[in-house]
Amino acid sequence: MAEDYYSTQLRPLFGGALATSFPVRFQEVFVDPACGESLVFELLELKLDVPDNESATWFVQDLATEQDAQGFMIIEQSEVIEVERLRYRSMPVVITTAVGQMAIYKGLQGMEAQNIVKVYLANFRLKEVRTDVLVTAYEPILINPLIESASTAGAGLAVPAAQSRCMPMAEVFKLAISSFKINDWSLFSAPA
Repeated sequence: MAEDYYSTQLRPLFGGALATSFPVRFQEVFVDPACGESLVFELLELKLDVPDNESATWFVQDLATEQDAQGFMIIEQSEVIEVERLRYRSMPVVITTAVGQMAIYKGLQGMEAQNIVKVYLANFRLKEVRTDVLVTAYEPILINPLIESASTAGAGLAVPAAQSRCMPMAEVFKLAISSFKINDWSLFSAPA
């Protein structure tokens, strides 16, 4: 069954208007309950007041604030990269990435049920259509025994991907952003 964990497939998002590849272990909801990892795609209104070179870091910090995260830190961030293959009219899409670490809890479980997670975030800036596309991957580092998913994913230090026969989340993230494409620009109320 290890082949299934490594095989990837191009998957439509937002009704086929976008597409990207990632391992089949992520189901339609983009969550792998066996190890507590998740992959999230969001469309947001372009943050005009946030410079390109700070955008991914800004969104990770915003995520930490919104989730009342403890022990937040930025581990790395990229330079601004033009993505020519995603050019819309006269302007190419730009991307920045950041990786952070934080302690967060889910829903109503409370602060005593925090997990320590590594958060990978890519921000595709679609300026011509005034949209920030976020691709966010969550990789548990320490799973709290008090959370509901501890019975599935296991409490304590997360099992390394190699031991689980899974593609490491850093690779899942890189694959998802490198294969990301826009099939239908009208999703953004822009003619194709």
